[in-house]
Amino acid sequence: MASNRTFTMIKPDAVANGHIGAILDKITKSGFKIIALKQTSLSAEKAGEFYAVHKERGFYNDLVAFMSSGPIVAAILEKDNAIDDFRKLIGATDPTKAEPGTIRNLFAKSIDANAIHGSDSDENAEIEGNFFFSAFERI
Repeated sequence: MASNRTFTMIKPDAVANGHIGAILDKITKSGFKIIALKQTSLSAEKAGEFYAVHKERGFYNDLVAFMSSGPIVAAILEKDNAIDDFRKLIGATDPTKAEPGTIRNLFAKSIDANAIHGSDSDENAEIEGNFFFSAFERI
């Protein structure tokens, strides 16, 4: 059975460019309820842990450096069909291929600085949400 929760992270590029409010507004206006939310920073070590699945890939070191380059905003979101609906809302990883009106189309600068992360499965949403939030931090 599919979960009705997903995890997202507004990445350092979008935070630095002042897009937190606009992105959260787009998320809530798309019917998502925010279950947990925090602004924080990832150390290189913590970014490496979060993206450990990509450790053997060529872009891993650049990804870790980017994700630890500035503050991020992490959130757990709730909505029916959360994973699929959120993936549609954020758009393709490459913002030049993202549908018009999607978060990446509107706020991302490049495939590397692509504004936002969205979980790709129920299992990863749970793992990623647990990485950032305790049970006490969720409504």
